[in-house]
Amino acid sequence: MSTELKKAIDQISKDKGIDRDLLVDTLEEAVRSSVARKYGEEMDFEVTYNDEAGEIEVYQFKVVVEEVHDEISEITLEDARNHDPGVRLDDEIGFKVNISDLGRIAAQSAKQVIIQRMRDAEQEIIYDEYKDRIGEIISGIIQRRDRSGWIINLGRTEALLPKEEQIPRERYKRGDRIQAYLIEVHKESKGPQVVVSRSHPDYMTSLFKREVPEVGDGTVKIMGVSRDPGLRAKVAVYSRERDVDPVGACVGVRGSRIQNIVQELRGERIDIVVWSPDIAVFAQNALSPARITRITVDEEEKILEVVVPDDQLTPAIGRKGQNVKLAAKLLGWKIDVLTESRYGEINAGREVLEQLASVAEINADYFVDAGFSSIDHIIQASDEELLAIKDMTESKLGNMRLAMNLLGLNAPKPEAEAETTAEVTAGNEAEPAAEEAPAPEAAAEEAPAPDAPETEKAE
Repeated sequence: MSTELKKAIDQISKDKGIDRDLLVDTLEEAVRSSVARKYGEEMDFEVTYNDEAGEIEVYQFKVVVEEVHDEISEITLEDARNHDPGVRLDDEIGFKVNISDLGRIAAQSAKQVIIQRMRDAEQEIIYDEYKDRIGEIISGIIQRRDRSGWIINLGRTEALLPKEEQIPRERYKRGDRIQAYLIEVHKESKGPQVVVSRSHPDYMTSLFKREVPEVGDGTVKIMGVSRDPGLRAKVAVYSRERDVDPVGACVGVRGSRIQNIVQELRGERIDIVVWSPDIAVFAQNALSPARITRITVDEEEKILEVVVPDDQLTPAIGRKGQNVKLAAKLLGWKIDVLTESRYGEINAGREVLEQLASVAEINADYFVDAGFSSIDHIIQASDEELLAIKDMTESKLGNMRLAMNLLGLNAPKPEAEAETTAEVTAGNEAEPAAEEAPAPEAAAEEAPAPDAPETEKAE
């Protein structure tokens, strides 16, 4: 029997990958629990595993007294000397307990404790294994769907692909093999919860590291990724070596490398953008395929004012604002897109505003601070509203009104057409406003850009 126990411990340790000492401790605790349940907590005893004999040993301890008041914890001197002739009063003497007498219930309890401890130990091993794999691509088989998302069988455990981490419109069925990016592992009562994603920007980065050797060895670095999962992505790349073309390396011969990634992402279109430390150059690359006329950089507010030819507004903004939205996310800057004609109108208005401010001897910024950002606003404003401008007086207002008369600015203008300005803030999901008369939805498709990968967030 003792040999069987020892073999069982060694076999379980090997098969389950559980530390042998941990298994022995668990076994001792299970027997200890069973003994306490049968004889009561007041019993003084010890449980140890004798590895040499291959058995669990239980010893009960009693104090030697003249008269016994508690049979569980005390023994008379006469009875004690039957076990040890040299014992004295107040000594503590131990007796080996026959654990085969624990009974069926106690044995079942011991078994349950052992099973639970083994399960806990196995879950701890699984947690440690997957915790160290966060940031890796893992694969599994679709098992079922629940309220949280899809459950994926990884073999030793399961993973959750939450709804918010899925690629929109991507469909699965039971038995499908799937790849995903491991984003986190939680400890839960039922076992470790492995969470994966297919829409995470870093998933695309990992795919490039796997498919493009130059990215894998660090020759080409991914500087940022922005994704509209399942539809389009932009990846910013940079080469550490002058003779290595980062875009060509990522695309591969006849697009072989990029196509592997596109196929894995179910046709998600990828624009590979050359990163530049010059934000204006980087923005011009990120807004491809649109042609850019000029870019004004506001470093303090992190705003880019981008001017494009009138016929380039649609490709610059993209369908439903997708192109400029992804570019803004990639750069981490707010982007305002203007057509050349609109830019000219705004500049002309600024010049007139500065002229009126000069006549009124007031800083032009005070008009803007008071909410008068255009000439139309000033024309339509009442005297009371204009007097609210900082440093404005009735005398200065009179001089400004006279100048407006001379410039022919007093007649109300017809209602202006819709502004042709598109604003997108990095990470803002709001649709950019269309500049000028937006082309019909079908015409809003941007011209196809060369396949290119996305990037991590701009460093």
